[in-house]
Amino acid sequence: MVHSELHAPLFPLNAHVLPGGRLRLRIFEPRYVRMVKEACAGKNQGYIAMAMLNEAGNRELNRHIHPIATLATVIDFETLDDGLLGITVQAERCAVINEVHTESDGLRVGSLNPVENWPQTPLSAEDKFLAEQLQQVYQSYPELEGSKCQQYFDAADWVCYRWLELLPVQAQVKQELLNSDCCEKTLSYLRQLIQENTENT
Repeated sequence: MVHSELHAPLFPLNAHVLPGGRLRLRIFEPRYVRMVKEACAGKNQGYIAMAMLNEAGNRELNRHIHPIATLATVIDFETLDDGLLGITVQAERCAVINEVHTESDGLRVGSLNPVENWPQTPLSAEDKFLAEQLQQVYQSYPELEGSKCQQYFDAADWVCYRWLELLPVQAQVKQELLNSDCCEKTLSYLRQLIQENTENT
């Protein structure tokens, strides 16, 4: 189900956050400082659209941003030791970017259609290794925000979202997997990828 269109500032990144996840960020460019201030003041329902960078895309034509973004809100902020602004965002749902315009300070704002998150799906017994491997990653790297958000290791959709945040694969691959009504395609992808990695270690 596609929801009615909304507008939100776009924050293109190589780091990815998906529904149910969190991400900590350092903000230093004036356009993004403004973005955070306006989001905290409730503009555009407080949303920031966390977008995936398309390195092959033309920046002048705003094609350096992949079409599926994640709507997130600021849940915490702080002044970092270096004096920069630090924020933590919580991701709510994905959205499809329809149009992009660039404001005078370079901040890009998109018109987006939010889409439904993947349906809640129990993690099957044969896929429990995906949750176990994910837990091991979080135990080894406790600084990852995924280890601090509310956790649902028995839910296939949640486990898939968290793996897609972490995997060092091309954003285009993640876009193709997200462009699906459920997590089954991602589950299949993860089964093969992680099993191959386990066999090779």
